[in-house]
Amino acid sequence: MNAISGEELGRRDPLVVLLLGPTGSGKTALSLRLAEEFGGEIVSCDSVAVYRGMDLGSAKPTRAERERVPHHLVDVAYPDQPFTAGAYSRAGRQALGEIAGRGRLPVVTGGTGLYLRALTEGLFAGPERQEDVRERLRRSQERHGSGWLHRMLRRVDAVSAARIHANDVPKLIRALEVCLAARRPMSAVLGRDPLRGFRLLRIGLNPPRTELYARLNERCAGMFAAGLVEETRGLLDRYGAVKALDSLGYRQARAVLAGAMTEAEAIVSTQQGHRNYAKRQLTWFRREPDVHWIDDFGDAAETAGEAIQQIRTAEAAEARG
Repeated sequence: MNAISGEELGRRDPLVVLLLGPTGSGKTALSLRLAEEFGGEIVSCDSVAVYRGMDLGSAKPTRAERERVPHHLVDVAYPDQPFTAGAYSRAGRQALGEIAGRGRLPVVTGGTGLYLRALTEGLFAGPERQEDVRERLRRSQERHGSGWLHRMLRRVDAVSAARIHANDVPKLIRALEVCLAARRPMSAVLGRDPLRGFRLLRIGLNPPRTELYARLNERCAGMFAAGLVEETRGLLDRYGAVKALDSLGYRQARAVLAGAMTEAEAIVSTQQGHRNYAKRQLTWFRREPDVHWIDDFGDAAETAGEAIQQIRTAEAAEARG
């Protein structure tokens, strides 16, 4: 086991491994293998795994897997507690510092691209959410129809309007909210806080698409067979129809409970949703810089060997430099 020594930490910025890839690509298996090989700890980067009780639908690491290697940012909030990308960035950076401070290797793994970007690039320091403003903007959109919020934003912040799609209502609302609160365009108050003090090694998983989709189909069916509908019923009874339960799998399980879908229909819908999500994740992660892509699943022996070699190479290059 090749733990990073305290003496090395004093001489140079510690390494952080960022393990990217679509859902179902085997990131959990590879993260466990790398953490055990290098004396590491895992930082989850998943917007559903942060919630307690949301176990089956999130495919979060099992209790046995979490006992093998320390995990961070799993089960840190209740489903009725909003957990934003900003909250994740703050908690994630704290975890990275603590792990590195113990002379261990942080391995960040998960498929939520916005969380990863918040962790590595930071978020702009805009005004806090104002729910009354947001509600007025939502009602305005409903009254005037598609494209209304985008036209409003073009009038007050053409720069932001040019980079936000006309149908991306949440981002349009946030941009207008910032413009109203700051009394100037959101593009004029942008200011990020990138992660400093660490060296980032990005390793991406890109398994064959047909095999990935087959695994996703099997995993989704397994979630329902293991009791996803009952888990969702318990969460609804305890927390109500909170936003967290709109996530993939839970949304379909709610439809079963409401009588809007049969369980068979819900499984097919969830399978399709996960396949679509995997496509979006790959598109997002391909924008990340300097990713070493491996065209296989994370549980393949060859994948682990290649990833281990990448880490050793990064350590050796820094030692020489």
